[in-house]
Amino acid sequence: MPAVSKGDGMRGLAVFISDIRNCKSKEAEIKRINKELANIRSKFKGDKALDGYSKKKYVCKLLFIFLLGHDIDFGHMEAVNLLSSNKYTEKQIGYLFISVLVNSNSDLISLINNAIKNDLSSRNPTFMNLALHCIANVGSREMAEAFAAEVPCILVAGDTMDSVKQSAALCLLRLNRTSPDLVAMGEWTTRVVHLLNDQHLGVVTAATSLITTLAQKSPEDFKTSVSLAVARLSRIVSSASTDLQDYTYYFVAAPWLSVKLLRLLQCYPPPEDGAIRGRLTECLETILNKAQEPPKSKKVQHSNAKNAVLFEAISLIIHHDSEPTLLVRACNQLGQFLQHRETNLRYLALESMCTLASSEFSHEAVKTHIETVINALKSERDVSVRQRAVDLLYAMCDRSNAKQIVAEMLSYLETADYSIREEIVLKVAILAEKYAVDYTWYVDTILNLIRFAGDYVSDEVWYRVIQIVINRDEVQGYAAKTVFEALQAPACHENLVKVGGYILGEFGNLIAGDSRSSPLIQFDLLHSKFHLCSVPTRALLLSAYIKFINLFPEVKGTIQEVLRSDSQLRNADVELQQRAVEYLRLSCIASTDILATVLEEMPPFPERESSILAKLKRKKGPGNLHPDLDENRKERSVNGGTADHSSTTSNAKVAASPTPSTDLLGLGSTITTQNSAPRASKGASLLVDVFSGNIAAFPVETPVSVGPVADENFSSFLPNTPQVAYANATLPTAEEPEDKFVCKNNGVLYENQLLQIGLKSEFRQNLGRMYVFFGNKTSTQFMNFAASVVCQDTLQAQLNVHAKPADPTVDGGAQLQQILNIECVSDFVDAPVLNIQFRYGGTLQNIAVKLPITLNKFFQPTEMTSQDFFQRWKQLGAPQQEVQTIFKARHSMDTEVTKAKIMGFGAALLDGVDPNPSNFVGAGVIHTKTTQVGCLLRLEPNTQAQMYRLTLRTSRDTVSQRLCDLLSEQF
Repeated sequence: MPAVSKGDGMRGLAVFISDIRNCKSKEAEIKRINKELANIRSKFKGDKALDGYSKKKYVCKLLFIFLLGHDIDFGHMEAVNLLSSNKYTEKQIGYLFISVLVNSNSDLISLINNAIKNDLSSRNPTFMNLALHCIANVGSREMAEAFAAEVPCILVAGDTMDSVKQSAALCLLRLNRTSPDLVAMGEWTTRVVHLLNDQHLGVVTAATSLITTLAQKSPEDFKTSVSLAVARLSRIVSSASTDLQDYTYYFVAAPWLSVKLLRLLQCYPPPEDGAIRGRLTECLETILNKAQEPPKSKKVQHSNAKNAVLFEAISLIIHHDSEPTLLVRACNQLGQFLQHRETNLRYLALESMCTLASSEFSHEAVKTHIETVINALKSERDVSVRQRAVDLLYAMCDRSNAKQIVAEMLSYLETADYSIREEIVLKVAILAEKYAVDYTWYVDTILNLIRFAGDYVSDEVWYRVIQIVINRDEVQGYAAKTVFEALQAPACHENLVKVGGYILGEFGNLIAGDSRSSPLIQFDLLHSKFHLCSVPTRALLLSAYIKFINLFPEVKGTIQEVLRSDSQLRNADVELQQRAVEYLRLSCIASTDILATVLEEMPPFPERESSILAKLKRKKGPGNLHPDLDENRKERSVNGGTADHSSTTSNAKVAASPTPSTDLLGLGSTITTQNSAPRASKGASLLVDVFSGNIAAFPVETPVSVGPVADENFSSFLPNTPQVAYANATLPTAEEPEDKFVCKNNGVLYENQLLQIGLKSEFRQNLGRMYVFFGNKTSTQFMNFAASVVCQDTLQAQLNVHAKPADPTVDGGAQLQQILNIECVSDFVDAPVLNIQFRYGGTLQNIAVKLPITLNKFFQPTEMTSQDFFQRWKQLGAPQQEVQTIFKARHSMDTEVTKAKIMGFGAALLDGVDPNPSNFVGAGVIHTKTTQVGCLLRLEPNTQAQMYRLTLRTSRDTVSQRLCDLLSEQF
């Protein structure tokens, strides 16, 4: 860029600025500015033509006055005239004035655009850079319409200088962000990708930023960038700091470019090409190795640059979620940061480990840091770090450490910051329910929650404990005894009174045999809290009293006296007065049999999503919630409806209102929906509708159920509907590798800049239900949204997939749910395609994604003795019934991981059947509508050679081959 000569110093501008700074008051400043404005106006309107230097000086003064906060209503034309100057400094000031003061509605836009076009076509790199900077700074739609087609041509032209390429790439990035519909993909896209090979690292850095944004919008157009990005990243991380001197920052080679390349790779799944994937793995291992090396400088800039690359590499490892060794190494590296003196590093380490905890490969490694995380929870001074520690404890919790984690969170709750207490309460309640082997522990935990943080225990929490107690006979007596003892404390939180009133009203008879908890003592204890409670709680207690009359006839007179009192019959609150009158009348005129019928014990609540979990998701707000862990490790929580003890009649009116959530995907998000779960008997392994909305808490005592209830055989799942015809248009297909979902049923299927698609599914015999979640990641509404499932060719006769209609609009930051009902008619190989179409910013978006519906999803495990197994193995001895393959291990040969994958695949793992204890043997049945196919498998690992031999025998050769192909890809 040309240097500014001494003659360009603009002495008049310097004097004016000095005068402004020397003003003693605001009034003096305004007076001096008005004087200067009058002088400039007279100069512009004068008969004498101004030279370029004078125009530049006066335009600079106007710009300075504007930056001081004063309005400028003239001088714009003079600034535009400066654009035609051949002097750099004059043209620079003109562009600067326009970038700051000219808005998109100005009448001068056409003149400005003409001047910009002249500079872009001048081939003068300095003028071209100024013009491109102006386009990017203004960034209006008019600018995009005028130059969106021209800027890409400049970017990919062979004779464009490096500095201009940088400016063009960043200018195009700005136009794409402000007007994405005007930046059309074309022939230039392929040439832009090849800029990743440019010798000038500045061009590569700018191009990477552009390609990352465009790849999120149209991933198919830029998928070739993966191999080039890996190659460039490999050259950077393997280079010494002296190799890239111009781009080395405190001994870290090109840290900004490394971070951008790693982010670009996060737009795509792991490379399918083995060589590229291996090279990327080497890069990531090198970055992790460098993090262990002693620092080459003590300055904070060195550690910041080094850690920026490291954390982005860990984000990529987590995104791919396919290399167990890298995931464990990343976890160990993050563990070292948990006790780092730098607060930001501790925060980032905790945040990243929360994500790692959701991976089946690294969950165990994350658990090894539990003591460090607990210590951080107790001793950390920064509240945001403590909150991340709570999130990590919640994420790493499983059945093996649930009691320890819940105890620590309860202990911390007493001194926790008020801003995060409600969230901790919700998480403790969820964990206590999800991992409760002994429900007496669950009851104790919830009561402790109420004691420690009663004000932060929402209605959903105490509703939930009521549901659990009612649905489980074995805990009812213990719950009644425990709440009775808790209510004896002099000061009880009102939520504890609610729980006590409900449980004693239902199950007080279970402890009435003890003289210390006789019926009269129970009633006196509850009534002693009556005058301290709010109206809704008093209403609940009155319902408990009428229940007592049914359970304990001996206290009928005492309770009737209470109901007859003026404080009840003449209560100012209409609800309390009506209850007192009706309950008194009911107790007087109803016979014992009628009373027993009307006031019978509550029936079990239907299985529904935990209302506590739904509330936690709403509280977390928009964002990506991590998918559940492996189905074999993360057991499904027991779900129920909403309860309140405020009404006792069986025909009570129930008002249900699903509560929407703006959670962007995270699997298990609550969605406003009309679909309900199948009603299940206790212990039945049914497809529970775990995504249906939370039922609003209304005074009810009958089980709440929304929507139709499916019968036991799921016949309502699969109505006979015609299949959707395959679209004629050729759509870009963005596929995740199918093997990612072979051994698990939930995860993020597809993601780009606009949309995130996630799945959660369950299968039983030949039927399945899949929930597809479409998350709008933008702030703009998706219009004309449509999602259909296509089964091509022979698959139409092998698999029935019925998609329920989806809402045609998806609001910005919101999420849409679509339910797919699936029926396996016969064995199949191909996968159905999910076609998504919607309008965003006026542009029609088309996405096609393969659904991970594979044959093993209809695999039901079968337990067999050793004798039965080998007898069946011999029966399936025909050559066409056996398929065997020997293959190289792609992942570490970990015994526990292998067991989890075989069980996740659907087979029952049979211990003690094979004479070689190192081998794995499994059995199961593939269920289709037309037939059932028995399957036996044997996996023989050779750790020394890092090889496996997999043998499958089934009664149908096509099934043997397909299952072998699917399972062999998992190891």
